[in-house]
Amino acid sequence: MPDTTYSTPGRPRIAVAGATGRVGSILTSLLASDPVDVIALTREPEQAKAPEGVAVAGIDFEKANTLDDALRGVDSLFVAHGTSPGQVANEIALIDRAVAAGVRHIVKLSAMGPATRLIPCAWHMEIEAHLARQPVASTVLRPSTFAQLLALYAGAITAGFWTGAAGHGRVNFIDTSDVAKVARIVLLDVVAPESQRAYHLTGPRAWTMPQVAEELSRLTAQAVVYKHCSPEEQRATLLSFGVSPFVADLGVGLDQMFRDSVLGETTLTVEELTGEAPRDLSDWIAENVELFRQSEAASA
Repeated sequence: MPDTTYSTPGRPRIAVAGATGRVGSILTSLLASDPVDVIALTREPEQAKAPEGVAVAGIDFEKANTLDDALRGVDSLFVAHGTSPGQVANEIALIDRAVAAGVRHIVKLSAMGPATRLIPCAWHMEIEAHLARQPVASTVLRPSTFAQLLALYAGAITAGFWTGAAGHGRVNFIDTSDVAKVARIVLLDVVAPESQRAYHLTGPRAWTMPQVAEELSRLTAQAVVYKHCSPEEQRATLLSFGVSPFVADLGVGLDQMFRDSVLGETTLTVEELTGEAPRDLSDWIAENVELFRQSEAASA
């Protein structure tokens, strides 16, 4: 059962599932300063480092009673689950137990994209459809690609290039902190019992991968090139790095969406909801430039 030390009678209680993830960890820290009780739901409670004042509850998707215990007394729930083969079953299980527990508002972190067979968008659509059928207020957040995705290619970029099958497709990157800020706003919002909302969240502009390479070159003061390849070649490259076939397929599928510019949309939603313009990709790269800069030994 969750620690009730930080339970305050009369205060809204918000649960964050995926509290150790990219968005969930930032969201939990933001909510910790609000006049609400926050409970971080995690599959690894012994490793969770929650902010002061935030309770932690361990959950096991194979054991419904752990979900029931964690959700007892919760008013609003944020649902985020890392991409994995169990994502659909686990998020649906969490949604179902939340409804049974009387949670009044469920906010799901989804993904921007078209009706598609590509994972993880196809999984998100399945979960969204299930949530839409439940007798509970819901808000779906559909961010474009996280700027933090570039960090996955840092090792290759420090060598001066990275490969991909995105061609000259346009991609809008969003910082996870902006997604978390929006999540905080909607979780604190008072919504009607029948409310169903969906927001598309993006950064301020779209980029092609060659343009990203140019920006990396400018900010690192070192030459960085994006090398185009076929989907088959990119999959082979990813496998050669030692990733699993599942992860390789995810990467190639994402490149396919990049190539088709389906994530090139720009919206004003972040600014309209938070009152602040979303961070530009350039700002994120500048803040994390050492990830991409070649060491003197490597460049010698």
